[in-house]
Amino acid sequence: MLLPAKAEVARQLRRYRAWERVMLASPADRAVRATFEDSGYTLCVLMGKRCAREAADAAERYLRSSLVAYLGESERPRAETV
Repeated sequence: MLLPAKAEVARQLRRYRAWERVMLASPADRAVRATFEDSGYTLCVLMGKRCAREAADAAERYLRSSLVAYLGESERPRAETV
């Protein structure tokens, strides 16, 4: 499994969080919303997730952990919720 460089993940996560704050401050601004969504999409592609929130969570876990711990964590089966 190929993983992105941690420096790039950190850079994209900072960008996503910065645009998230701007978007929350100006929710009606379409240009801000579009840029925020673009930053979320980039994070999704980097982290292999379908949702920006999941991608941000995965990026934070990846940056906090060692590569071995991250790969072991992502390969564990998830408990099903009813």
